[in-house]
Amino acid sequence: MTPKSAAAATRATVYGYPRQGQNRELKKAVEGYWKGRVTADALRATAADLRRSNWRQLADAGIHEVPTGDFSLYDHVLDTTVTVGAIPERHRDAVTADALDGYFAMARGTQEVAPLEMTKWFDTNYHYLVPELGPGTVFTADSAKQTGELKEALALGLTARPVLVGPVTYLLLSKPAPGVAADFDPLTLLDGLLPVYAEVLADLRAAGAKWVQLDEPALVQDRTPAELNAAERAYRGLGTLTDRPKLLVASYFDRLGDALPVLAKAPVDGLALDFTEGAAANLDALAAVGGLPGKRLVAGVVDGRNIWGNDLAKSLSTLGTLLGLADRVDVSASCSLLHVPLDTALERDIEPQILRWLAFARQKTREIVTLAKGLAQGTDTIAAELAANRADLASRAHSPITHDPAVRARAAATTEADARRSQPYAERTAAQRAHLALPLLPTTTIGSFPQTDELRAARADLRAGRIDTAGYEERVKAEIQQVIAFQEKTGLDVLVHGEPERNDMVQYFAEQLTGYLATQHGWVQSYGTRYVRPPILAGDISRPEPMTVRWTTYAQSLTDRPVKGMLTGPVTMLAWSFVRDDQPLGETARQVALALREEVSDLEAAGTSVIQVDEPALRETLPLRAADRHAYLAWATEAFRLTTGGVRPDTQIHTHMCYAEFGDIVQAIDDLDADVISLEAARSHMQVAHELSDHGYPREAGPGVYDIHSPRVPSSEEAAALLRTGLKAIPAERLWVNPDCGLKTRGWPETRASLENLVAAARTVRGELSPS
Repeated sequence: MTPKSAAAATRATVYGYPRQGQNRELKKAVEGYWKGRVTADALRATAADLRRSNWRQLADAGIHEVPTGDFSLYDHVLDTTVTVGAIPERHRDAVTADALDGYFAMARGTQEVAPLEMTKWFDTNYHYLVPELGPGTVFTADSAKQTGELKEALALGLTARPVLVGPVTYLLLSKPAPGVAADFDPLTLLDGLLPVYAEVLADLRAAGAKWVQLDEPALVQDRTPAELNAAERAYRGLGTLTDRPKLLVASYFDRLGDALPVLAKAPVDGLALDFTEGAAANLDALAAVGGLPGKRLVAGVVDGRNIWGNDLAKSLSTLGTLLGLADRVDVSASCSLLHVPLDTALERDIEPQILRWLAFARQKTREIVTLAKGLAQGTDTIAAELAANRADLASRAHSPITHDPAVRARAAATTEADARRSQPYAERTAAQRAHLALPLLPTTTIGSFPQTDELRAARADLRAGRIDTAGYEERVKAEIQQVIAFQEKTGLDVLVHGEPERNDMVQYFAEQLTGYLATQHGWVQSYGTRYVRPPILAGDISRPEPMTVRWTTYAQSLTDRPVKGMLTGPVTMLAWSFVRDDQPLGETARQVALALREEVSDLEAAGTSVIQVDEPALRETLPLRAADRHAYLAWATEAFRLTTGGVRPDTQIHTHMCYAEFGDIVQAIDDLDADVISLEAARSHMQVAHELSDHGYPREAGPGVYDIHSPRVPSSEEAAALLRTGLKAIPAERLWVNPDCGLKTRGWPETRASLENLVAAARTVRGELSPS
């Protein structure tokens, strides 16, 4: 039986919840506002309705304390930038003129002003907008969003806890503003930032907050003594304030390590820690520091990032151990539920028994409530739930979906030689240049072209039976014809077919591989209004038949210029899926790589001379702790080479990465042994080109000169200036010219203009290098 003290104290809570709504109402409202079809008042009303719906769902499920402030029209880090008044100089006039339009200008840019840089939120596929700070940054408090949303929840009669990005994480995620010395450390601004947090905390207390959650996930990474000292100072200062709510400092995504004793000793009122498999060390570390006497512990025992049902008995065992380590133990997910879809009940095409293996946000909420009840009132009160959970776990473990002997035998038979090209790069590049005969500074795109409303309608018509397969394929062919004709007219050197047949760069392949499950409504926010439906990697992976060959060869039949074959790499296939948790990731990656290797071989046999295997998630999936990285990078780079290692020397292998900090993985980029890599570089002003140069990267590279995540059209002069910057780091004979990323989210007018300017820039710089 559970002690009576636990029964009196244990509560269920969450750190955050999906924002989009059941039918992605937020996406539609925001994009409608951008297009002038939705007013600002209507957008705000939609957002308020979604917040109320989320809170009511949580409360009705049994969540005792709902989060506020986690809802965002675009990004919660950008919201924090507004809260602390760190508006970049170039955006201040826009924000002053209209706060909402200025907010979106920071996120998306305008034709006149560049947006904030965007990168991955730790090792997730969520993107945040990077704060820009400098020695002259002056912080000012703007509590309106936080206090307003708190009051909305309190008006519904709910117990609510505001959630903010903590001051240390905010500064550690920031970068020097344009024009500021690259070695400027934003953490030096901590003393100027803390009074602003103090003011916001006082405002929240006045608005009715009893508790406030300050998220500090940056502290689960390796931190220097100076950074740990900054965390100690921050929470000593905030903890000793007299005019504040109780403070809950939250961490997630990994173990806290050296930061745990710092936070445990701080004069705050509670900690929220991750106790899922990847952060299990937090349990021993918490015991080692003597627990949290007199404090609240929020235990993240339900995985907030993956979609598999919780092992309730195992979680209860962990929670039982934690009862003796804190004054009060509450139950939560390991992080915000922002990273999982909303509700499995919306899925109609997944077999009911398999559906029972899964837990989206609403199901995870029920798991949290069940665990809190079992901890507080004893396991007898949840006996039925425990029995059903055991049956579901056993069903999955023994399912033939999860074990294919032929796939496992093939993966076990691979050798080191299978993951190596037959010739070194220096010999391959000579063969490729002779074969392809490309000009200096060759131009290309990353792969996708705009996904028009007509294309989406055609896919919907096919699913609904309004058109047959033949009619749909004729529509796809017409789009490919248009894309090829445009590229030829514009003057691009290496073409793509535009991917009109693909719904998503991972989902498209997952739907054609055995072992994957596809959802119909499993939407997850990637950035802003960009939502994806990550497939579910449920079992052993194989490729029944070719997936891309017919469309690539059709495109090649329309032109004499080389057309790239376009594939998604094995690491990205894992990172942008919900992966199985019943075997090591490296084993799963090898299975996916072998399936893709077959596709690469078929493309080459069909006459494709350039094949791009995208790995934008290689950096994103990098473990947060340095000690864990070597093993990850070993299997990740091997999986890429296993995919591409079987081609002829004169077949040129490309890869692509975007929207991440690449400095930590330059050696891994080298280890991929790709012939050409294209990388995001426009927002970061070619930083990655210099990182490659500093490393001595010996192959060809295309740092992007066109930021495709903004609607603004870069001028040819702007693109040429970026190229000249790139040439300071990468020799002309190894420099490619391309956008940052694929173009599927852009419209045709801006795509045409931007690519025409990109080609013009390449011609201008070629002329400067080889004047006639």
